Amino acid sequence: MTTDDLFGAASAAEREGRPASAGGAPLAARMRPRSLDEVRGQQAVLRPGSPLRRLIEGSGGAAGPLSAIIWGPPGTGKTTLAHLVATAADRRFVELSAVTAGVKDVRAVMESAMRERDLYGRQTVLFLDEIHRFTKAQQDALLPGVENRTVILVAATTENPSFSVIAPLLSRSVLVTLKPLSDKEIRQVVESALSDERGFAGAHTLDADAMDHLVRTSGGDARRALTSLEAGAGVALDAQPAGRSDDSPVPVTLAHVEQAIAHAAVRYDRTGDQHYDVASALIKSMRGSDVDAALHYLARMLEAGEDPRFIARRVVIAASEDIGMADPTALQTAVAAMHAVAQIGMPEARIILAQAVVHNALAPKSNAAYNGINAAVADVRAGRGGAVPPHLRGSGYAGAERLGHGSGYVYSHDEPDAVARQQYLPDDLQGQTAYYAPTDRGFEERLRARMDWLDERLGKAPRQDG
Repeated sequence: MTTDDLFGAASAAEREGRPASAGGAPLAARMRPRSLDEVRGQQAVLRPGSPLRRLIEGSGGAAGPLSAIIWGPPGTGKTTLAHLVATAADRRFVELSAVTAGVKDVRAVMESAMRERDLYGRQTVLFLDEIHRFTKAQQDALLPGVENRTVILVAATTENPSFSVIAPLLSRSVLVTLKPLSDKEIRQVVESALSDERGFAGAHTLDADAMDHLVRTSGGDARRALTSLEAGAGVALDAQPAGRSDDSPVPVTLAHVEQAIAHAAVRYDRTGDQHYDVASALIKSMRGSDVDAALHYLARMLEAGEDPRFIARRVVIAASEDIGMADPTALQTAVAAMHAVAQIGMPEARIILAQAVVHNALAPKSNAAYNGINAAVADVRAGRGGAVPPHLRGSGYAGAERLGHGSGYVYSHDEPDAVARQQYLPDDLQGQTAYYAPTDRGFEERLRARMDWLDERLGKAPRQDG
């Protein structure tokens, strides 16, 4: 198998900067790194002496090369690294997808690998994409070949292998965790595609704002960035006047890229000031009860590629900080949304987040719980709050009774309405502290009436308005 067979050779049309035809290789496939020097990102797992680098370089040690399970999000180089493993030391490469392959296919690869080893002395690399889709029985079929090193297994997955790969297979493999590419690395990938002979070979230029948009919307996915670039170049060519004879590079603008990937440019930087500004605007819009503004900022964050789990956490915090007991169900909705987002992922997670944001925005507001805990923390930090009253102290251990712990405690359930009038706060706070002051909004209006009644039963002074 030659390098061109493996990575795809650029056609004449592609070398001239035109998008690949239906029968040609896509830009992302043509630009797949052919050596370690061309790989962007993943420095941690490709450092000299690392298991993956040794596997790629063909130096597996005296016992032979290990298998590897590569875990990471899309477009971070899982397939690329598998190809690099295959090209080292003249290895034979076989690729299966867990979506379509079964135990029969796996066994056929094992038998073929043994023949290659026995007859020609060649190792076989089995690249298994989406291994998390294999059942336990299907993964079990891989074990003999991996354990005996009949094959070098390179398995790729986007899901946590601790939950999706059987323990015996994990223990016989090196786990390699890939990270999304940084904005700088995505930019380097795009720039290389514009100049490299396998890419556009200088036939296109990319405007600065178009580059920023490609980087921003890629989400650390190199394949997505290259696919968007290729689509934008196609739009740019279509926009050129008929019969154009100028040989100068065709510019790709922000409008071309937007039209190609059907996304408006979002003025948002996930690592800069806009990240905090838009997140702040979302929270303040929910607090201000403007549901339309809240949904707008939610959409901006999602379209910019913000992690939906980050958004969900902010919504949970707002449900307690700004709504609290005025609508206790807001926190229930927000927490449920946070767990659902972690399980569902995008794009459907946008619907779940929208429901939680709408609930927060429309709910009655109270920061009484927020103010209450802040006031209590301030007293503790100031050194206020003495010893726990003796009757409240733990009495479930030997010697507690002799110390007087628990003596005189009144069990609330033995009292009328299950309210026992006794001292609960430390001496220095007794009779002068009221941290929680419910408002007259939403459910807290009902809580306020109950607290007034409770305070009277407990002998406390009336509370200030919230």
